[in-house]
Amino acid sequence: MSGDVSARAIAVIAKTQHLPPESITIDKTFEELRFDSLDGMNILFAIETEFDIAIPDDRVPQIKSVREMVEGIEELLVAKEAAKEAPKRASQQ
Repeated sequence: MSGDVSARAIAVIAKTQHLPPESITIDKTFEELRFDSLDGMNILFAIETEFDIAIPDDRVPQIKSVREMVEGIEELLVAKEAAKEAPKRASQQ
């Protein structure tokens, strides 16, 4: 897990929820942080903006912790990078 991605995600969560970043750890669940569904949506929109990604609607209910969010962000970033590289590889063949 990339430290940069987790640090950025935690910073976004802290800013969105007006919490000190040190109160949010990778192992905290949203329930432990007392986030409701509206909080979750606000966080997701902020995360999408921060990382320039689109979180699929069907994945949203599965995200229940900071770790799950960071892992999902990393997966989407890898897929985004692969999509950028595919046309380059195709043109080189």
